[in-house]
Amino acid sequence: MEKVLLYAAILLLAGLLLLVGCRLRKAAEKPAAEPFTCQVVHPEWSKNATVYEVNIRQFSEEGTFNGLAEHLPRLNKLGVDILWLMPIHPIGIENRKGELGSYYSVSDYKAVNPEFGTLEDFTGFLEKAHAMGFHVLLDWVPNHTAWDNPWATEHPDWYMKNEEGEFIPPIGTDWTDVIQLDWSNMEMQDAMLDALRYWVELGVDGYRVDHPHKTPKEFWERVRPELEKIRPVLMLAENEEQTYFLEKGFDMNYAWELHHLMNEIAQGKKNVNHLRRYFSREDSIYPANAYRLRFLSNHDENSWQGTVDERMGAAHGAMAVFMFTMTGVPLLYNGQEACLDKRLEFFTRDPIEWKVCDKTLLYQDLIRIKKENPALWNGTSGGPMQEIITSNPRRVFAFSREKDGNRVISILNLSRKKLKIKPAMGGLEGEYTNALNGQAVQVPFADSLALEAWDYLVLLK
Repeated sequence: MEKVLLYAAILLLAGLLLLVGCRLRKAAEKPAAEPFTCQVVHPEWSKNATVYEVNIRQFSEEGTFNGLAEHLPRLNKLGVDILWLMPIHPIGIENRKGELGSYYSVSDYKAVNPEFGTLEDFTGFLEKAHAMGFHVLLDWVPNHTAWDNPWATEHPDWYMKNEEGEFIPPIGTDWTDVIQLDWSNMEMQDAMLDALRYWVELGVDGYRVDHPHKTPKEFWERVRPELEKIRPVLMLAENEEQTYFLEKGFDMNYAWELHHLMNEIAQGKKNVNHLRRYFSREDSIYPANAYRLRFLSNHDENSWQGTVDERMGAAHGAMAVFMFTMTGVPLLYNGQEACLDKRLEFFTRDPIEWKVCDKTLLYQDLIRIKKENPALWNGTSGGPMQEIITSNPRRVFAFSREKDGNRVISILNLSRKKLKIKPAMGGLEGEYTNALNGQAVQVPFADSLALEAWDYLVLLK
């Protein structure tokens, strides 16, 4: 019996070693991101901007461009600068998902979804937004089209096909309502550039580009100067792995890894030491002038993973302060400032219930603080993060940022524990203002700093 148990143990150990070996080989095979140079000149209006994502279908009771336009004064009061509109184009009917279909199944790149109104309604909204100081990005879907996009019948050679010569959805996905474009076809690239140029000529200020993973970076490096012959544009790539998109084509990409890490810290699965390692790695890859998109939510996260409060609970406020005081460009998803407490339906109407909540004033204050303090501005317009060492490094993340004589200190208790800490404030001495209540604060602190669970302190000088 003992021999049988010993033999079983040996087999189990061998299996574990084999599994570990496979995982190590897979990790070794995954190429590490390399440092790169960002040659993009960001538009001046993006230097201290906050992005606000608009789901037009759900934004107002009407679910239209005109319904969105009625909310512009409220958004102006909130303080956001850049409005990213989820795709405004007609949605394919063939193989449509749900009642109204996915915004990301585009049947015509040069038209608007009649669900949202007319082209005249859109240009009217655009004029009102510009008059109030907003800049507007369109969500662009270049990787695939709807099955019934005219390109599929007029130019079938612009698409990828299987061995039987049939159109195929993007490989390895459940996006059955769309078919994969062939990005080796230069005629298709020319048509895509023409469509991108069309909307910028109408007044659009740039694009959030959906799933650019299979598109060539050379295309976007060709696109950008063509668009900038019309006006300065901001380009956001929904991508993190291929950092080469930020070399010449795009201003900004998604900080997906950080987003997931913030969720895990809020859920008690990871701690601040993981954050420290994350920023060390990010700083080794990204140049200071590259923009990173920071977010607690977006349309994908809200509909499929849950609301901010579902994922972060009591940590919501601390993570919001962190997002606005760290380096990078903050993003709010519509309704986030109104404590959106439901997962918005994706393929049917599900209007947001607008209300004032405890986060409304917080986000308004954070946007104002970012805009007024050059230390918190984006890219090289702002200051780098300099960590402040504390007596509880696993739970507290503290840092300062400084630019042109302006300094901001952010101290965050990213844990469920009530704490007393002693931050090392050498070199940061002076009189500050508490950014969120206006009270004077002397640094260094006379006593230990008491922080409630998920508490935060932002100081301005």
